[in-house]
Amino acid sequence: MTYTLDAFVKDTQATLKADTGSGGRQKVRGLLEKLLTNKAFVDEAVGPAAPIGTRKLYEDKELGFVVLAHCNPKPHRSPPHDHGASWAVYGQAVSYTDMSEFRRLDGGDGAGEAKLEKVRSYRLEPGQAGVYDVGAIHAIDYPEGSRFVRVTGRDLDHVRRLKFDTAAGKAITIESATAGAN
Repeated sequence: MTYTLDAFVKDTQATLKADTGSGGRQKVRGLLEKLLTNKAFVDEAVGPAAPIGTRKLYEDKELGFVVLAHCNPKPHRSPPHDHGASWAVYGQAVSYTDMSEFRRLDGGDGAGEAKLEKVRSYRLEPGQAGVYDVGAIHAIDYPEGSRFVRVTGRDLDHVRRLKFDTAAGKAITIESATAGAN
């Protein structure tokens, strides 16, 4: 039987009710990878006929998680950023996304002076997903036509987050749904 968005949502709800921590998020990563094996879902959500841009596929009113489709017409490289009090699971559907993870060296956790160290870089290929826990600093870099599904713990339109200007050594507060360009 094909694994559908509805099944993914129900399984994610059950998973996050049972484990609100990192273990639950890792299970959501596995569920998202399972969903990405459904060719019909991928075609409908992020395939060639899907609308360009970002759109909400589902928002859970009780638990707060959001499932988003990202259809990217142009290449993009984000600055290092976090998702504040939220977490995210990125699931690659089409093309690839290069991910980099960072550690903050200055001991801070807010805006202001900030020094980062890159600790890991890797590529998400179609069918693979990665977890970025609460406060995890990461950057994404994808080519034209890259498409992915992202699950966030909360609607990022309402989450205060940070982006990092590594050249200036600064952490900057952002409050929008995008990490912006550096």
